[in-house]
Amino acid sequence: MSLTLVGISHHVAPVEVRERVALEPDDAAAVARRLGDAVCLSTCNRTELYLAGDSDEAALATLEELAGGSLATVAYRLHGEAAAAHLFRVSAGLDSLVPGESEILGQVKAAYEAAEPGPLLDKLFRQALQVGKRVRTETAIGESPASVPSAAAALAQQVFGDLAGRRVLLVGAGRMGELAASNLATRGATIAYVANRSFEAAERVATAFGATPVGLNELAKYLGDVDVVLSSTGAPDHVIDARDVPGKRHNPLFLIDIAVPRDVDPGVQGLDGCFLYDIDDLEAVVAETLSVRRREAEQAERLVAEETARFGAWQSSLDAVPVITALRAHAEELRSEELDRLGTLNSEQRELVERATGQLLNKLLHLPTVRLKDAAGEPEGALLADAVRRLFGLGEGR
Repeated sequence: MSLTLVGISHHVAPVEVRERVALEPDDAAAVARRLGDAVCLSTCNRTELYLAGDSDEAALATLEELAGGSLATVAYRLHGEAAAAHLFRVSAGLDSLVPGESEILGQVKAAYEAAEPGPLLDKLFRQALQVGKRVRTETAIGESPASVPSAAAALAQQVFGDLAGRRVLLVGAGRMGELAASNLATRGATIAYVANRSFEAAERVATAFGATPVGLNELAKYLGDVDVVLSSTGAPDHVIDARDVPGKRHNPLFLIDIAVPRDVDPGVQGLDGCFLYDIDDLEAVVAETLSVRRREAEQAERLVAEETARFGAWQSSLDAVPVITALRAHAEELRSEELDRLGTLNSEQRELVERATGQLLNKLLHLPTVRLKDAAGEPEGALLADAVRRLFGLGEGR
């Protein structure tokens, strides 16, 4: 049973490509169901399809359909242990824009739970979740929590020097928006307004920060009254257009767009006094955290390698299962034939004979079973399995 991964991420594709294949959870689950035995993981920084089988062409075609064009130059394809190792690194936060961030583990879990995986993918994703937990428990890579929202707040502080008294318009009241608001408030900023498609959600977050809730259709009215706009909605199109930004301002307007697809019209960057940063621009902020996390990341990589080897050994052991099953079935058939030849036995005699022959069969098959499993995945494994087939005539009929 083979494992295939096809995907794109921030490592290989810019945000304008990633946003075309970014999927809401329900849509990601629908894509997985359409592909069969599959799981679709779609976040701000990646869209990846994990499949049981070798259908990487079907997976790539699905991504290209979403993108509306070829992804041949940016999509990666991984198989077997390489695909498993990649998912384990993703789950551990080692492949994230901000190494060690914790949000990805929940996203991996949600993608897995929304799909209908078969035995291979079920094992893979369960182990991936365990890897993520091990890394966070056994290393200090997340002791100084870093995430896209916190990196965005750090970038705002770099631009203004001091966020005390800076007024913020938060666009999007989801988890990312709340985290961003918390990070900005911790650094001294004032959350002045919270805008969201659902006004009730905007009220809930606004109440937590002493802000004013507003509707998405009112954004243009408040852009002239804030210093920072941080946008993180799940809208399919821009929610802030260049025409919404007032032409005359006393202070610079700093806009951080961490949504995928992007919330802010890129044309805003060309307006006087406006400074627009998207999720790709956060890489410079993230780079500053790498040096202090490198040692812990190395330990996390060792854990990932260890878990990858375990998964590989498990997957290889599956190759021995058909031979072991056939050998046991063959032995059981012979035992059943010999029991039938004994003629009429009372129930007590029958039970004693069946128990004795069953125990004998188990003892005889125990060592061959162990040896077949141990050799699976090794060069001699296939030879040993073939030898067992030949010695016992498995699959030849009788």
